[in-house]
Amino acid sequence: MEDVKIERLKKLDRETLELLVGIYMRGYEGMRQYGGEGEDYARRYLRWCWGKAKDGFFVAKVGDRIAGFIVCDADWYSKYEKGTVGAIHEFVVDSGFQGHGIGRKLMEKCMEYLGKHNDRVELWVGEKNRKAMEFYREYGFRRGGQSGIWVRMVKDLK
Repeated sequence: MEDVKIERLKKLDRETLELLVGIYMRGYEGMRQYGGEGEDYARRYLRWCWGKAKDGFFVAKVGDRIAGFIVCDADWYSKYEKGTVGAIHEFVVDSGFQGHGIGRKLMEKCMEYLGKHNDRVELWVGEKNRKAMEFYREYGFRRGGQSGIWVRMVKDLK
């Protein structure tokens, strides 16, 4: 596999949005209950992510192709923490690029970014997404509760 570069997404134009929607939809294959209600939902959600956390919206590129992305928000109000924490709103590696360390590079960039701003990070993951939960545990996240089909995971950075 070619070199993987992690960079901040510079703009969310229509073409890039459609590429990200495709990655998002493929990432939730077999787990649709966690991926929203289809492509229109994905477009709205990814636009919201861009508006909320554009400074922490990172993409992994293999050559010129986007292979995955992570959305890291350094200014998220957590009702569970009763204050501001870092949050990972979305994290997807395109199915054809999984297993090549791209997710690890994205997570490392996110932790570096959030570590400059936050003492704690939270994320939500589908209760049946065991592969993702194990990945997060490897990075020091622990279970912090559950709401419906979603498991809250937290990590202390300092």
